[in-house]
Amino acid sequence: MYIYDEYDHAILKQRVAQFRDQTERYLEGSLSEQQFLPLRLQNGLYIQRLAPMLRINVPYGMLNTVQLRRLARIARDYDKGYCHVSTRQNIQYNWPALEQVPDILHELSEVEMHGTQSSGNCIRNITSDQFAGIAPDEVVDPRPYCEIIRQWSSFHPEFAFLPRKFKIAISGSESDRAAIAVHDIGLQLVKNDAGDIGFKVLVGGGLGRTPVIGSVIREFLPETHILTYLEAILRVYNLHGRRDNKYKARIKILVRAMKPEVFAEAVEQEWAHLKDAPSTLRAEDISRAKGYFTEPAYEALDDNAAQAALGSQKADNIAFGKWLERNVRAHRVPGYAAVTLSLKPTGIAPGDITDTQLETIADLADRYSFSEVRTTHEQNIVLADVKKSDLFTLWQAAKTAGFATPNIGTLTDIICCPGGDFCSLANAKSIPIAEAIQRQFSDLDYVYDLGELDVNISGCMNACGHHHVGHIGVLGVDKKGEEFYQVMLGGNAGNNASLAKVLGPAFDADQMPEVVQNVVNVYLEHRTDEELFIDTYNRIGLTPFKERVYAKAS
Repeated sequence: MYIYDEYDHAILKQRVAQFRDQTERYLEGSLSEQQFLPLRLQNGLYIQRLAPMLRINVPYGMLNTVQLRRLARIARDYDKGYCHVSTRQNIQYNWPALEQVPDILHELSEVEMHGTQSSGNCIRNITSDQFAGIAPDEVVDPRPYCEIIRQWSSFHPEFAFLPRKFKIAISGSESDRAAIAVHDIGLQLVKNDAGDIGFKVLVGGGLGRTPVIGSVIREFLPETHILTYLEAILRVYNLHGRRDNKYKARIKILVRAMKPEVFAEAVEQEWAHLKDAPSTLRAEDISRAKGYFTEPAYEALDDNAAQAALGSQKADNIAFGKWLERNVRAHRVPGYAAVTLSLKPTGIAPGDITDTQLETIADLADRYSFSEVRTTHEQNIVLADVKKSDLFTLWQAAKTAGFATPNIGTLTDIICCPGGDFCSLANAKSIPIAEAIQRQFSDLDYVYDLGELDVNISGCMNACGHHHVGHIGVLGVDKKGEEFYQVMLGGNAGNNASLAKVLGPAFDADQMPEVVQNVVNVYLEHRTDEELFIDTYNRIGLTPFKERVYAKAS
């Protein structure tokens, strides 16, 4: 992973000092709330329902164990002993005291972390595939390009105050695990017939009030031109994006208003002036970035022997076998595997993790995975480089620590925003709905039989829980001061990205477990042997689900 140099450290030190001064001036009254607002946002500080919330960047989801232990100490010393993994791979603290935020940012800067541009109308944290660099289906490792774009976008003066927030995601594998189609810019690394590396460029995706699937505006962009092309896109957006109405200010609104082909032409015209500008990457620039992501000291392992040993262990321990099936993924290096540590045990808010658990994960990563971890869009943690021969002992340790719930990719691996328990924007609580659904589906054998099934829950239409792209999406709504929940079906964040359709009128909280159960029952009655939920939904449509759910609810 990228290690900061002396310039990075100097910039970060200056930023912390700057924000400390701004915070002190705000607290003493010489900076108004209106003046302080953009300053705190671009340092990751929100004011939530009950307390400030501080969002910490985790670029492309990568953390080392020194950083994990510092996050744990901050949770213990400055918060209530826990933090939260967000759907954009970041870390959030829900209870810091405003006057202590500069101290937290100083502590983070010592381990090369920060909250800079984790909010505000700027280019935010660059996200990617949690299995980048190790996935067997990877075409090109996206992490070096993520780092190039991170450095380019940090403190970029031209793009510090865009019409609205701006999010970029990059995928380098055949399977899109970065949800590139629902980002302001989505980049898919590809190779052309000559073997040259480039990008398919999507623009104008996003969720929130107006969910949109991004449009392809270029099928192949040579890798050397990625920064100049991004500059062209951002300049068109900066020039034409609306600033008079924040609800119509996202680039997705501009692309729809102009039409994708017209927007693409405007970008090409702007790019004509930038194509050979100083931001054009040289081969040595790309090589230097790739040098940040050196391969761990993998051992030459006997994969066949490791698989045979796992087979014996599975036969002797059914629970271990279930965990292997759900939480362990293939690795491109023989003898290794990637392990997802579940942060979704029933009764715990999805994505929440305590200071003690952070330190335990650091210990596990030091012992089993080259002292690195990844955060995921699904609000879990990945140990990317585990020897297959260590899986059984790792499972035992993870089970003791509460990370071995064997539910990754299942209905109970719920994506959920903090909702009305914390967020001042939320219309309804999210966390209790997630727990109620998990309890409804407590029989794991039954859950496994359902196959891959994504449930996403948001407490408001800002869609931090990505409900629009859940196979089953749930949106909290307010009806005359009462909390209700709208159900959507058919969303998908992967290769064939799609937006969920509203099932019908909203339900109250007590109805939600039964509603989801009825949706599942329709799926079970109609599926073929090979179909997942999304396949059955695409084949039979919304009507059978709607008829069953509302017949039962009436």
